[in-house]
Amino acid sequence: MAVSAPQKRFYRQRAHSNPMADHVFDYPVTPEEMDWSQYYPEYFKPRSNDHHDDEKDLIDEKKLKFQVEFADIGCGYGGLLVELSALFPNSLILGLEIRVKVSDYVIDRIKSLRASNPGKYQNIACIRSNAMKYLPNFFTKGQGLVYTITDVQEVHEWMVKHFTEHPLFEHAQLEELKDDIIVDRLGVCTEEGKKVLRNGGQNFTAVFRRVEDKTQRLKIKEEKS
Repeated sequence: MAVSAPQKRFYRQRAHSNPMADHVFDYPVTPEEMDWSQYYPEYFKPRSNDHHDDEKDLIDEKKLKFQVEFADIGCGYGGLLVELSALFPNSLILGLEIRVKVSDYVIDRIKSLRASNPGKYQNIACIRSNAMKYLPNFFTKGQGLVYTITDVQEVHEWMVKHFTEHPLFEHAQLEELKDDIIVDRLGVCTEEGKKVLRNGGQNFTAVFRRVEDKTQRLKIKEEKS
């Protein structure tokens, strides 16, 4: 049965929320303790209330099967989540958004899409959270690439500076990622990206790769010292 999609006019909120202000969030103590079943019910079984269950076995079983591979930090109204869902149907994708009404919209949007498209959009979810504080509570160390995009050049330069100076990341040149389908969609499928393009603005993009090799990491650190 088709479900009417949520309308943005009922979820309007200020463009920014102070991440340093006091907020109330639910979050796991460690990524291993996160119960993903309420967000991805087609992928995870709810944890049993039976106290005889071996908690460690349940966690290990989940880790072996599925893991959230994409995180959209500040996912806004969920445009990128919806786009990536079809592009990566076998990957779990999570949006993190600090604004109450905006995150409510994305959650309702996903519910509507799932109801109207049986079997689809089961791999995306949204959680209201503060990524500045709680990102390590949801994700294990060393996961993946970091994509940044903004229409404010000063913010772009600030992000590039800090990621470049960090010994655990290296700047990936966009020329190296010409076959990466995510790069081309960053500025055209999100609501903010579309708005920038409509107004004749410019989006600034950068990608950073996690340095996995310890020798390479030490070498980069020595070069910067």
